[in-house]
Amino acid sequence: YVNIRIMKKLQHFFSSRKSWVLPYLIFSVIFVIIPLLLIVVYAFTDDMGHLTLANFSKFFAHSESVNTFVYSIGIAILTTLGCILLGYPVAWILNNSKNLSYSRTLIMLFILPMWVNILIRTLATVALFDFLNFPLGEGALIFGMVYNFLPFMVLPIYNVLIKIDRDVINAARDLGASSSYTFLKIILPLSIPGIISGITMVFVPALTTFVISDLLGGGKILLIGNVIEQSFKQRQRKKT
Repeated sequence: YVNIRIMKKLQHFFSSRKSWVLPYLIFSVIFVIIPLLLIVVYAFTDDMGHLTLANFSKFFAHSESVNTFVYSIGIAILTTLGCILLGYPVAWILNNSKNLSYSRTLIMLFILPMWVNILIRTLATVALFDFLNFPLGEGALIFGMVYNFLPFMVLPIYNVLIKIDRDVINAARDLGASSSYTFLKIILPLSIPGIISGITMVFVPALTTFVISDLLGGGKILLIGNVIEQSFKQRQRKKT
């Protein structure tokens, strides 16, 4: 009798929509939550595994590390602003396109690069700069970051824009509101959740990236992601 009840509960669980998130939860726990917890453990432990705050004191004791962190924040802010300035108009154009097939084609063109590994995309950008004889450096770094992270800004904004009730926009225009006033007072405030999601999805990866800075920085730019990478490599060498 107990086994029958258990089987019925399992059958009810797997037949409900709640079970659809189970693979995502398992994936998130294994590949997102556990790695982040390991990083936290490494941050608050020494080589012997004892709890310590020495790692943070070492970081703030070196002015170069602090300057690198501040510089990384500046690069991430510039990248995020570039993605907003380019991504919002693109999302706006896609949302207002009357040709549905044209809009879907453009969305697919933005999604396709995301199927390619970021290393390959960055190497292609390096090849492009070499072909055009453009120097690698800070400008190339920001360009590469905007190129890699732009889809993460466009898609959240677009998903919010397409959900805005058209009746609200039409009501504002019927009451005499101009296109610019309607955009500033209605569309832009309603699209803020998408902007915030896009900023989160762009700023954090741009702050911690190290592959793009290695390839497009010309060996002259060091971001906080590079410092973290070097620290992990040094720790692994000590263990081996």
